Amino acid sequence: MDFVSKDMINVLPDALLCHILSYLTTKEAASTSLLSRRWRYLLAFVPNLEFDDSVFLHWDKRVKNPLREIGLVGFVRLDDNNKRKKLSTSFPDFDLQGNSPLEKFSLKMVDGHDPVDPDSVVPWIHKVLVRGVSDLQLVVDMNEWTSDPLPSRIFLSETLVKLTIKIRDGPFIDVKHVHLPKLKTLYLRSVVFDENDIGFSKLLSGCPMLEELVLHRIGSCIWTSCPVSVPTLKRLTFCCENMKFCSMHEENPNNVSFDTPNLVYLEYAEVIANNYPKVNFDSLVEAKIDIWMTDDQIEEVTLRDNEENCMVGNATDFIFGIRNVRVLYLSADTLEVLTYCCKQIPIFSNLTHLTIESNPKVGWKSLPKMLKNSPNLETLVFQGLLHRDTKEEDVAISSSSVKVLKIFISDEKVKKQIEKVKHFMETMPRLEQLVLYYDVKVSSQLQMLSRLASSKCKIHLIPSNQSV
Repeated sequence: MDFVSKDMINVLPDALLCHILSYLTTKEAASTSLLSRRWRYLLAFVPNLEFDDSVFLHWDKRVKNPLREIGLVGFVRLDDNNKRKKLSTSFPDFDLQGNSPLEKFSLKMVDGHDPVDPDSVVPWIHKVLVRGVSDLQLVVDMNEWTSDPLPSRIFLSETLVKLTIKIRDGPFIDVKHVHLPKLKTLYLRSVVFDENDIGFSKLLSGCPMLEELVLHRIGSCIWTSCPVSVPTLKRLTFCCENMKFCSMHEENPNNVSFDTPNLVYLEYAEVIANNYPKVNFDSLVEAKIDIWMTDDQIEEVTLRDNEENCMVGNATDFIFGIRNVRVLYLSADTLEVLTYCCKQIPIFSNLTHLTIESNPKVGWKSLPKMLKNSPNLETLVFQGLLHRDTKEEDVAISSSSVKVLKIFISDEKVKKQIEKVKHFMETMPRLEQLVLYYDVKVSSQLQMLSRLASSKCKIHLIPSNQSV
């Protein structure tokens, strides 16, 4: 039988080739432009394009840069005074070269790399919006950006389903007009709105189908007069954990409200607010809560620690709002908020899985009440056992419903931690499984615990590097 050699790749239609290229990195896909004249501009029609200026920083100068060959990236050269001077940048004209849909466009520009000229970015964004992009990701970490905002057209897209904007030193967000009828996922990091909380309110009101909202490193000023009121929202992440370690004076936000009846996942990290006028989390399934007090509040707690009912804030409404949750993570600081900023702890009747973080400087006074008010708790996880406590508190920490207990053992004060583990085994009558994740340094000290295993309670010792 005679076999005829064929070029099986080149006989494929352009649409299929572009689909194949979409599974490669943009750098790899761009390299194919050197194969032949036919391949030269195929990249312009690939449905997924991702540009990271760091990719080109260490490009081998002995090899032709395919992105430069087809005009996809601008480079920087040194002028006669050894100063950086940008070369002109061009981008394929999608309007002229085709109207094929663009599923994803990602652009990352960071100072210290070999950045694309910022003045060229706005036209690029307009071009991908014309092509009907559904997933747009913009990462801007540059000092050279002009004072102009990002194109307002971003917030008037009929096709965007997912929008990610991460900015450090860069443009602010102009949201005078917002119409994003298909947007389901919105991720914002370190952005500044042109009208602060009003701009944030306009943005939310223009996203009628929003299901996931992620806000990182955004000032709590957005809560001042703008509740998160999104009936369609299912997942919400708001993290200002960087402010916890900020040396500047921290203030409590005034009012924080949530009207999100269909929310199933919540991740919330922020200093405690003065008031929580409305908290609607009726459908909440899983929550990760990290609320902390300001330095002034902590100082007041320290001065009044021996007083009964010492209240320095009021997070009662917020804690009651999450009482339907099934899976809950509480930071050490949140436990302290439960102690000094809550009038009472509600009954968590649906809670089956609870994770507790430890901190040697933070007490667990509220934990016994939390466990007592969780009648259906089955899995309890301690991320460390070192906390500021008293003997009386240690005795009180227990649960009659827990079946699975997981503990991360550190290499400090091991004897004290082992005593606590024994206490849990003695005071948790339904315990069926005890899992201890340990540091290799303390493995020999934990071996004696394995002898306490029985047909009723199995003990598993697992190195911490194998924990999940």
